[in-house]
Amino acid sequence: MSINLTRQARAFFSVPALTAGKSAIARCEDKAKFNTLADIDRPGVRVIVNPGGTNETFAKANIKQATIVSFPTNVGIFDEIAAGRADVMITDSVETLLQQKLNPKLCAVNPDAPFTYAELGYMLPRGDMVFKAYVDQWLHLAQKSGEFQAELDQYLK
Repeated sequence: MSINLTRQARAFFSVPALTAGKSAIARCEDKAKFNTLADIDRPGVRVIVNPGGTNETFAKANIKQATIVSFPTNVGIFDEIAAGRADVMITDSVETLLQQKLNPKLCAVNPDAPFTYAELGYMLPRGDMVFKAYVDQWLHLAQKSGEFQAELDQYLK
């Protein structure tokens, strides 16, 4: 989950597991049309968002000319793009990589050069320092041993 100050005020987070940022995902046939925010923020483009999260916040702050389409849940939102009922979604770059693996009609757009910078971590119960220390150490060891990257690669590559 992306770590931000609003969430951090309500919960603990592990040390960052990944760095990412907001990037686009679109149908593979349309991938070249959406390389920049300016390419996306044009009249006639339908940007789909899931309500209440960082994706919607980013879209509302940066999309002024394209149409923002709210989809009620995370389940099925990427099917809307694949079916042509939306053109693009802006989400965490790591999610674009996962979704392109799950749906061959979808392609991540510049996931290695996202529009923003973000850190992703594990959300943890607020106040439990012992558990946080355990998770942080587990993550550190898994990253240093290569175990974390090997697991990640199974889902993203």
